[in-house]
Amino acid sequence: MRIRASVHLFFLLTIISSCSQEMTKNVDPFIGTGGHGHTFPGATLPFGMVQLSPDTGIDGWDWCSGYHASDTSIMGFSHTHLSGTGRSDLGDILLMPTTGQLKFTPGSKQHPDDGYRSRYDHKNEHASPGYYSVLLDDYNITAELTTTQRVGFHKYTFPKNDSANIIIDLGHGIRDRPVETEITFVSDTRIEGFRKSKGWAKHSIFFTMEFSKPFKSFGIMNAGDLVMNQQNSKGQAVKGFVSFETKEGESILVKVSLSAVSVKGATLNLTTELPAWNFEKTRENANSVWNDALSKITVEGGTENQRTIFYTSMYHAMIHPNTYFDVDGKYKGMDQEIHDSKGAGYYSVFSLWDTYRALHPLLTIIQPKKNEEFVDNFISKYYAQTDILPKWAFVSDEVHTMIGYHSVSVIFDAYMKGARNFDVAKAFEAMKNTADINHDGIDFYKTNGYVASDLVNHRSVSKTLEYAYDDWCIAMMAKELGHEEDFVRYMNRATNYKKTFNSATGFMQARNTNGNRVSPLNPYEVSVHYTEANAWQYSFYVPHDVQGLIDLYGGKKALNEKLDTMFTDETRFGEDTNDVTGLIGQYAHGNEPSHHMAYLYNYTGKPWKTQKLARKIIDELYTSERDGLSGNEDCGQMSAWYVFSAMGFYPVSPGTNEYGIGSPIFDKVTIKNDTGQDFVIKVKNASPSNHYIQSATLDGVTYTKNFFTHADIISGKEVVFEMGPEPNKTRGIDQEDLPYSLTKVDFVSTPYLKNDISNFDDSALVALTSLNNDVETYYTVDGSEPDKSSQKYTAPFTITETTVLKAKSYLDGFDPSMTMMVTSQKTDYRLRAGVTPKNLQKGIRYTYYEEEIGSINEINGLKPVKEGIVDGFTISPAETGDGFSFRFEGFIRIKESGTYRFYTQSDDGSALFIGDKKIVNNDGPHGTREASGTIALQAGYHPIKVLFFEDLSGQFLEVFFESKKMSKRLVSNTDLFYSK
Repeated sequence: MRIRASVHLFFLLTIISSCSQEMTKNVDPFIGTGGHGHTFPGATLPFGMVQLSPDTGIDGWDWCSGYHASDTSIMGFSHTHLSGTGRSDLGDILLMPTTGQLKFTPGSKQHPDDGYRSRYDHKNEHASPGYYSVLLDDYNITAELTTTQRVGFHKYTFPKNDSANIIIDLGHGIRDRPVETEITFVSDTRIEGFRKSKGWAKHSIFFTMEFSKPFKSFGIMNAGDLVMNQQNSKGQAVKGFVSFETKEGESILVKVSLSAVSVKGATLNLTTELPAWNFEKTRENANSVWNDALSKITVEGGTENQRTIFYTSMYHAMIHPNTYFDVDGKYKGMDQEIHDSKGAGYYSVFSLWDTYRALHPLLTIIQPKKNEEFVDNFISKYYAQTDILPKWAFVSDEVHTMIGYHSVSVIFDAYMKGARNFDVAKAFEAMKNTADINHDGIDFYKTNGYVASDLVNHRSVSKTLEYAYDDWCIAMMAKELGHEEDFVRYMNRATNYKKTFNSATGFMQARNTNGNRVSPLNPYEVSVHYTEANAWQYSFYVPHDVQGLIDLYGGKKALNEKLDTMFTDETRFGEDTNDVTGLIGQYAHGNEPSHHMAYLYNYTGKPWKTQKLARKIIDELYTSERDGLSGNEDCGQMSAWYVFSAMGFYPVSPGTNEYGIGSPIFDKVTIKNDTGQDFVIKVKNASPSNHYIQSATLDGVTYTKNFFTHADIISGKEVVFEMGPEPNKTRGIDQEDLPYSLTKVDFVSTPYLKNDISNFDDSALVALTSLNNDVETYYTVDGSEPDKSSQKYTAPFTITETTVLKAKSYLDGFDPSMTMMVTSQKTDYRLRAGVTPKNLQKGIRYTYYEEEIGSINEINGLKPVKEGIVDGFTISPAETGDGFSFRFEGFIRIKESGTYRFYTQSDDGSALFIGDKKIVNNDGPHGTREASGTIALQAGYHPIKVLFFEDLSGQFLEVFFESKKMSKRLVSNTDLFYSK
């Protein structure tokens, strides 16, 4: 009986192995390594500490991962990489096998022979989950890479040579700067050391390196001096080498173990995870680990390309976050102290502005325990180390990149889906406290309901909208936990998105502290008020309250028409930026703010439009080529969108436990739950042309809803879709078919102005209107709150002095509208009288700096490189491509008194000052975009200052101005002067 059971078990395991083996064969790690995908092709494990991959370049925006498919030479193989980010870092501990003369610099792409680089051909390059190989043409060396969780494993097969070398370059990094490095030769087969660096984040990596064969010679290069047989050296960018004598086809194996804690930790990781020297077995184990992870979802049918894209997307979705603790539980925290995780683990690389949308919701399905660990990690970081939940947690640092406090979304979504293995009470307190810290515009937001554009550097509209969604998460968590006061407080904040909506323009629009809209609005402009997007791409970001958005637009028909226009309007404002890619009309799939938009038709009674657009995005914006991603992978978010949408559903609003239904592409999808109850989606008549759902059943019962729930998934229900080539316009159109929305009642629109009266010379005409019919509007002009006892608006009226106008609309049977507030400023030229400087000369002074910074505020602390005079605001004196900045100072001549609007178009950050007043704020790392501001100026000469910095990739600066009597034009050498 035991023999028979063993035979049965053997055959069962063989079948399981065969099925999972096919899944890894569907993965192509080269997808995303071309275009703007920013992925890497090297070896890693799910959520592994090591990402062992080739580096082909370290400069420029498309080399954030260290690799780009356009390159033809390789610098070497380093152990840490980021997958799909828009910023660069890591590339720690680079090894490069060579033959012949020793070289310690990589050389250039144009002249690889000048260094240790080697040419290669893509046809001799191979990658699969947990494995990478390439033939280095210049040395005739085959390099193979695989990995465990914390140990990189190299296999270099050399030709016959008496100078077979391996270079160890600790100065190498992907746009970071080494601060301190050390190499110690412990024996003729073992090296230890560390690399400390400063880039996007500050971090330290310790390593232990073992060789399968004793090296015959070794040495250390430090500060340009090579010392043979030196056992130890410490410096900013230490490099070393080992040499062997090899037979033809002889392989040298190298194990490199990492730790963020210590060399001792790296050694323990090595002896625990990879004590043996069996490269093929390690590769097979890596493949097996990936098979297990990918087997959480089985798809049947579809094309070969679709299966390749699907499983590669699953693969990319499990690269980050990364293990950042040793096998004994020790880790370096964000307080830079060493802690013990006590079995809970510690993780790095949380790109939460990207990944809260779909990546973490996907992990609640395919890696629920791991996602629960991530949530517990957030709480540990908060209480033990930072007093704020992570925003962009990276290595042992918080880089504060992007906006929102989206840890709360990940926590709430996980909690609602059954993850409770963390301290829920502490989590809730951390959520509230993070949302109430007075920074990034939150103090004004809490009091006034929106982030004022003149109080924050940039992104005021986006911050308001994303804060509102996060506040909804906190409110609903409060409701779940029975905290009524918190529920009411944060639910009120969850509706703050309404205060950015401008009924007159139909867009979410920035407002200043005085309540005025920042105008004019160009909805196509990727401006300072939005995060990597324009007004089109952010005006539909209300995932928790789509019905509220419908009400703002004046009904389902109006929102449908606005969405239709967005997906068809191909108007462009200047050149598309790095972040606005994958365009369908104004929809930009290459960046996250657009990702939910195709699914909004499910809320407007037009679900067939969601089905059509979801399929269009699937078919046109993802391919199996190296440039197969339409934008940055962004740590798994781009891929998570595809995994969900290819299965036929998407989490529009994480935390609702609902998934909007789209257009499935496979015949059958099986999700394997930890409960043992599989969730199955069957699709009848699946084909490339059958985009539309004709009918559906849920466990055999007719199903008309435009969503299903997480409970449906984990309880193992079966959904059957019947597809067809034409839309079924009678299915999913009733109110009960629509997904969750905070607001599902009628709404009185806030009144708005027909014209801009922010500034005027003598008088301004006040003309009010509303989206609603039959409303009564009441207003005040003294700043007091209007009610029905205030002046009733019946016709336009004139103001002649600076006025604080407030207005509110009423309709019988409904709550009154929100209050509109606008400050209308009468121009006072006495405050901006021109000056008369002496010894004026045409041109403007500049001061030039070279150092990587992330804000114009950091320019004041830089050391000047050179100074001079130029004709206008030109960055032509720059002596490097990235990491530089300018200060321009002088006078601008205003020929006629009036109100002027100044503009800066820049890549990256810029700001313009008249006197001591900041007029234009275009700060922050970004692609080319425009920002503007107004000021009343009397005729004469006015002090002007422009600050500019270039972060990486794409250098551009231009300054314009205009007035009522002068069309917009470039500020030129006829306008600018300096005092000699």
